[in-house]
Amino acid sequence: MLYYSGHTRRLGNVDDGSTVTDFLPAERQRGVTIQSAAITFHWPPLTEQNDKEAKTQKGGRPLLSPSTEENHMINLIDTPGHADFTFEVVRSLRILDGAVCILDGVAGVEAQTEKVWYQAAKYGIPKIIYINKLDRDGAAYGKTVHEVASRLFVWPAVCQVPWFEGGKGRFCGVGDVVNLRAYRWPEGGDGKIVETIAINELGEANLTFADEVKKARVALIELLSGYDEAMVEKFLEFDENHLHVPAENILASLRRCTLDQKSRIMPVFGGASFRNIGVQPLLDAIVQLMPSPKEVPIPEVRVGRVNGNLRQLLGGELLSKEGQSIPATDGKGKALSARQPMAVISNLEACALAFKVVHDARRGALVYVRVYSGTIHGDASLYNTNLQVTEPIQRLLRMYASDSVDISSLPAGQIGVITGLKYARTGDTLISYIGASAKTGPPPPVNSLQLRPIEVPPAVFFSSVESNSLGEAKAVYNALNILIREDPSLQLSVDRDSGQTLLNGMGEFHLEIAADRLIKDFKAKATMGTIEIAYREALLLPSSSITALVNREIAGKKAKASCTAIVRPLANNDNNQSVSDDYETTVLENGNSITTTISAPDDPTGTVEPWHGRLPPQLSSETLHMSLRNGALAALSRGIQYPFPFHNVHVSISIDPRHELFGSDTSSAALSSAAREATKAALKDAAQGGTAIMEHVMNVIVNADEASLGAVVKDLNSERGANVVSLDNADGTTPGIREGLPAVDLRKVYAPLDPFEGGPNFADQEQAEMNNSSRQRTVMARVPLREMMGYLKHLRSITGGRGSFVMSADRFERVVGQREKTLQKELRGY
Repeated sequence: MLYYSGHTRRLGNVDDGSTVTDFLPAERQRGVTIQSAAITFHWPPLTEQNDKEAKTQKGGRPLLSPSTEENHMINLIDTPGHADFTFEVVRSLRILDGAVCILDGVAGVEAQTEKVWYQAAKYGIPKIIYINKLDRDGAAYGKTVHEVASRLFVWPAVCQVPWFEGGKGRFCGVGDVVNLRAYRWPEGGDGKIVETIAINELGEANLTFADEVKKARVALIELLSGYDEAMVEKFLEFDENHLHVPAENILASLRRCTLDQKSRIMPVFGGASFRNIGVQPLLDAIVQLMPSPKEVPIPEVRVGRVNGNLRQLLGGELLSKEGQSIPATDGKGKALSARQPMAVISNLEACALAFKVVHDARRGALVYVRVYSGTIHGDASLYNTNLQVTEPIQRLLRMYASDSVDISSLPAGQIGVITGLKYARTGDTLISYIGASAKTGPPPPVNSLQLRPIEVPPAVFFSSVESNSLGEAKAVYNALNILIREDPSLQLSVDRDSGQTLLNGMGEFHLEIAADRLIKDFKAKATMGTIEIAYREALLLPSSSITALVNREIAGKKAKASCTAIVRPLANNDNNQSVSDDYETTVLENGNSITTTISAPDDPTGTVEPWHGRLPPQLSSETLHMSLRNGALAALSRGIQYPFPFHNVHVSISIDPRHELFGSDTSSAALSSAAREATKAALKDAAQGGTAIMEHVMNVIVNADEASLGAVVKDLNSERGANVVSLDNADGTTPGIREGLPAVDLRKVYAPLDPFEGGPNFADQEQAEMNNSSRQRTVMARVPLREMMGYLKHLRSITGGRGSFVMSADRFERVVGQREKTLQKELRGY
């Protein structure tokens, strides 16, 4: 794409480590994408030289030129495909407007493909499909199209038909179903010389292929007519002749259906990128079918306790949602009228989301942002609504992988990089506000504006990190903090018993790459320990009511506060819903439920003065709840009998404002300390009845051929304590991907006949493959995470290198039986 757009003068290769977007040393060494890379280019190309090159003629036939004269700017993000780097995909999907799903023409729809597809569907991102590697032996375009329908639950709209010389020879081009023409690439070229052949001329040279393109055109219009009334009208207007419907009307209908997620119509294209075939038509499709920033759903926002979208906020609708105004003050505690908050919001100059932070040795921290409203100017300051800090912008950059160009402003819909932000993290909301105070930031309610954050998945593996000497400890710690700021799915913790620093990650390969970057890229003189499993501790019995009083100095100031805590195991039938009001909140976090209550118990004797809902001036109800909750989370972060965090625990903390708040001595820090001590004491009380060890159970999807299926299932059942859920679903899909979507009738799905298949009927082919030992089978199982350590090497050994697997966290379950005794012995050392 970058080569044909004129951005680069050479063609890169993943195997050679010469691609533009894979610029990290580890990426080039291993031939895989490790972190997402952003790059901006134009299509059609901006340079006149490229335009002239595209429009030259050869042999009397016009060569391929961009199908649109209007120039478009494309922000491309290349994401990793490995399951351990799923967070890189998730945070990129959060800010994207559209996605191109690239499938292997030989392997078809794989398990990791389904996982990423489901993640994109959660964000409602329009998608198109590109079936790659059609030049390889065993490539099956038609079969892959059917797999798209059966495993992704969408209606594939075949927009291109692969062209093989002589029907079964070299893959040389594609047939354009929309424009009724064919593109042919000469063998061994760089892909810029493309012969365009009209359907009439094609019929004279290759009648079979021309008929297949016409057949695909009929199927495409029939599919679109089922979901788009405008296409039905146009079809009737042209006397129900599928071949006479203009290409521009088909493109318009295809675009409407692609952007409408309810239609489930998915455009499908093909090519062989290694042979430089099919890339320019794919770029045309991106421009023609993907949405512009103005056509994407309005981003969700939260202001105080009110949820809505950005348009509602800017229009003032959010200020009185459901009849409850957002509490707004002028920064001095004085309430503002209903009209004044609207005037405050009108000064909002720009709103953006930080979705990635990268450390550059020369330029410092590079914060990647997506602008959702307004324009960010290079001389502005940005207020971080998550951290409540204001930071000036040093430079605004437009990134080209590892290179950059200075720009003066960044308008809405664009992706860019900001330097000079010392504190911004992934998921932070950044706003530019006219007249904002450098110290206090914008006035309420703008200072609480937050775009929907990026969810960070929990880490499941960990490894110890030790500096080689005491003098290197600070440098190693700083390098680790840079790594974590870049990749929040890496987490740092300290074992209180051993004092070891632990690095937590998403998988073995994830931690391996982190260790490699720590030592080679950041030159940290440290040693990584063996990779271990992160367990959890759980209660078996509830505690009694425990009250704790804090009366000491905290940070040089007198602090006094008290509260009462009760803990119990979280039952399966508990109502695990987050609730929030001024007097009671329930929050679910890290697998635990925390309820904080501000109330005064009834006094039947009437000897105690009733509580009228007044709190000390320095404490709002929201601050009080948050302080108590933070104290409980601190207590739950480490177990009583084992050095693991608690899981599946319900904590109830109550506070009586009449007796447990002590005027100006009761600060946020005092409340957190009291809640921590009360919760910790309650946990110790409950632990007297015993605790249990919980382990992560993973949803594992193993792909193996028919010949290896028995060995794989036997290994999972007998050696790894797995619970095999199924051997292929009836529709071949992964559990959780379908999410209630109706199945697609494969008999109604058009797909061109693959050149090496024996018959046109897909069902017949499937039946024939039942007796073929090379048929790919899918095993779905629930396996303890501990048993998946080193599984990839073992799987490859029992499948002859043809097996693969992907896993995702399901939930924590208690370790029982002999495995519990063995684990306890390992943890205690005796």
